Amino acid sequence: MSFLFRSSLLLAVFFGVEKLLGFLRQVLIARYFGLSPTLDVFNAANNLPDLLFALISGGALSIAFIPVLSEYLQTRGRPQAWDLFSRVANLVFLFTASLSILIAIFAEPIVRSQVGIAPGFNPEQQDQVIELMRLNLIATLLFSLSGLVIAGLQANQHFLLPALAPSMYDIGTLVGILIFAPQEGWQIGRVTLPALGLGIHGLVYGVILGSVLFLGIQIPGLVRYKFRWTPAVSLRHSGVARVMSLMGPRVFTVLFIQLIFLAQDNLASRVGVGAVTALVYGWLFMQVPETLIGTALGTALLPTLSEQIARGEIERFRETLDKTIRILLALTIPTAAVLAIVIRPVVGLLGFDASGTELVIWTSRAFMLGLISHSLLEVAVRAFYARQDARTPLIASGITLLAFIGFGALFYRVLGAPGIALANSLAFTTELLVLFYLLHRQYAGILQVLPALPRISLAAISGAAIAWGVFALIPLAGNSTLVQVATGALALALGLLGVVPWLWKTELRALVRL
Repeated sequence: MSFLFRSSLLLAVFFGVEKLLGFLRQVLIARYFGLSPTLDVFNAANNLPDLLFALISGGALSIAFIPVLSEYLQTRGRPQAWDLFSRVANLVFLFTASLSILIAIFAEPIVRSQVGIAPGFNPEQQDQVIELMRLNLIATLLFSLSGLVIAGLQANQHFLLPALAPSMYDIGTLVGILIFAPQEGWQIGRVTLPALGLGIHGLVYGVILGSVLFLGIQIPGLVRYKFRWTPAVSLRHSGVARVMSLMGPRVFTVLFIQLIFLAQDNLASRVGVGAVTALVYGWLFMQVPETLIGTALGTALLPTLSEQIARGEIERFRETLDKTIRILLALTIPTAAVLAIVIRPVVGLLGFDASGTELVIWTSRAFMLGLISHSLLEVAVRAFYARQDARTPLIASGITLLAFIGFGALFYRVLGAPGIALANSLAFTTELLVLFYLLHRQYAGILQVLPALPRISLAAISGAAIAWGVFALIPLAGNSTLVQVATGALALALGLLGVVPWLWKTELRALVRL
């Protein structure tokens, strides 16, 4: 069993735990607030702080930072790597704090303008978005440092604590919905939890608590790898300059991606009540398998790809990419097909009314069409960053934004929230095709997957047919929620098992040996 596979498996397990905790959080939030204007406000208020985090460290620096840190560890040793880490972290924190203050000051026009976050909300809702967004910026400051710590630990090929960190965040947010928000205490068996009655503000305080735990769980990792902080800020430092040269294009790359999600909410706020929240839940359901498959593999792969490039092992780099792409196709195509069938009882757990349930189901299915592309992008983008090429992903993400604007304008009035989700899937598929074309030109043989696609497609059809057959034998209508969920779990398990014989001797064995 290879180190890369063990690392991917470790990440997948802990990502799975995080997704279960996150799903529990979302179910509790849905059952308490419903598909309501209040929940739309909370979800809209998260967008800009999430954008800031993603730009500065969550998406920008982690990918731009790891290749340079890996090279420093390979060529200069750990003390020099931690010196570079400190200098970058100091810059990032100062910049994040300054930008957070500016956003807090100009929150009102950011929310209310026609090109802002929620132009379709009424004035009272907009006031709430402004207030909650300002509170969320506190968590953003902590997350900006946490993202860097994750990059530092992963560059040292340490994945355990970074994998645990998202679960710590979920625990904080669960405290928010279970204790901070409710007017009356939740009943768990014979125990009644305390209730602070803070309403939607309680969710934000839970997010802040989660950000504290997210950072705190990783501190022992810094101690283990003998981190020493350098109290210095310098743009002239050679390592800092290289990180910044990668980060600049990466910031705009992530900006383009995040603008898509801001545009989603802009369009959804014009569609009607529940559309913003339907997009949140639809994205969540797609992100569970995408994280377990694409993010886990991509995260474990980046340090390895970076080291291969640093050592000049181009043929091993090409072979690693080729195997990973084939494995991801074999895992994601059948998974998307099976999940599109079994999504209904999962959505039923949210407790929405019939129309709200249907809205979330079809939004989830539209997002599920993009599962393959989103998962493969986790590897395709990292292939360029491992080579310290940040410009190509930047151009591709710009194309993605333009594609989403076009598809979104075409679909949202006719299809509502599912149309917006479909536009997302098509836009990111466009980006994937661009990056794959460029990879294939630079590394002949990267995309030698066409002979396997008919077999993978048959595996997907087989799995989906088995899942559909379970629902035909055990209809969902008229049964309790517990029976529906159990039936869905059975359909999912049997559907995925039905895929295994098609893939066992090829891609699944290759995964273990990766």
